[in-house]
Amino acid sequence: MSASTVVVLLGLLLGLQPVTTDVYLPALPALQHELAASMSQVQLTFAGLLLAFGCSQLVWGPLSDRFGRRPVLLWGMGAYLLASLASALAPSMPLLIAARVAQGAAMGAAVMCARAIVRDLYEPLEGARMMSRGLSGLGVIAVTCAPVGGLLTELIHWRAALAALALFGAVTLALVALRFHETIPARNPRALAPGTLWQAWRRIARHPTFVTYSLLATASYAALFTFLSTSPFVLIEALGLSRFGYGVLMAAGSLVYIAGTMACRRLLQRWGIRRSVWAAGWVTFTAGALMAGLAWLGWGRPWYGWWAVFVPQALFLLGHGVHQPVSQSGTVAPFPDMAGAASALNGFIMMAVAFPMGLWLGRMMDGTPRALALGFFGWSTVIALTAWFLVPRHGDPERH
Repeated sequence: MSASTVVVLLGLLLGLQPVTTDVYLPALPALQHELAASMSQVQLTFAGLLLAFGCSQLVWGPLSDRFGRRPVLLWGMGAYLLASLASALAPSMPLLIAARVAQGAAMGAAVMCARAIVRDLYEPLEGARMMSRGLSGLGVIAVTCAPVGGLLTELIHWRAALAALALFGAVTLALVALRFHETIPARNPRALAPGTLWQAWRRIARHPTFVTYSLLATASYAALFTFLSTSPFVLIEALGLSRFGYGVLMAAGSLVYIAGTMACRRLLQRWGIRRSVWAAGWVTFTAGALMAGLAWLGWGRPWYGWWAVFVPQALFLLGHGVHQPVSQSGTVAPFPDMAGAASALNGFIMMAVAFPMGLWLGRMMDGTPRALALGFFGWSTVIALTAWFLVPRHGDPERH
């Protein structure tokens, strides 16, 4: 495959995650009212999807090491298409939650394979650059997600927003079937043996480079998840922003994220991995402190509006554009012989943290930005400490 084909495929496979989460965000308030759902049930459509997404990767990863990336992608995308149709047609909240869980499980194949493909084809530094290009494609896709979801919800119905996921899944499945060629250097016939799996995960989990980048990836996603799962209620219901206006705001954030991924490639070329992540850590910490400070000083005052939520988030997304590609390629960099298993374990850890975070947010949300600000600041601090102290020490896989 040409480099451009790889980038397009990476963009679509990685973009499946924001499509699955962001398109339906503007529909959440309408969905909640029509299905008479509690806030905890609404959060479960998000948290349940992510838990299934994380757990499924522990299965998809070894399967891809055993049988190859292509068959796993075809199976996973086919299942995603069926689950998306089921979610759009679900007549009740329990069935919608079940369909979203199935979506998350299928989505795990796409995102896990995307990270493994980068390690199959590229060395660590070049892999980070290619991951950055793929994530730029993700950003382009994400720009349209929330506005499309808002328009479909306002002009048609919230079910139309969920049906759009099936269309994206069908397009991605067709491209994988027609253009993707196998990338795994050699299939491991013992990849599914329990003893082999246990030894592989034990070796991966004890590697300091994996631990460092997995912590960076997990904290980065947890901060983003905190914003995504709370912002519709803070911005639409508490601050009175329209669903379309919310979509436009999310699209603007995606543009900032694209700028961050473009800056990442320049910084990697000029400074290398460790110094680039260190600098981005300061950007992220500033974003978290600003979000917490504005929420504490301004909530309930006339001048407080959408900008007090968006400005810190935009700053965070700039740093996220550096942390995400570096961390996702860094977790698999030390393991060229079992990239699928490493990618799977990293994905599981990320979602295992996001699930209880979603449950906590469901209990803490009270119509103010308190839960958003508290969670966002906490995870931004973890990101910064990891970037400042762990990445400089353990960020080079060749040293360990």
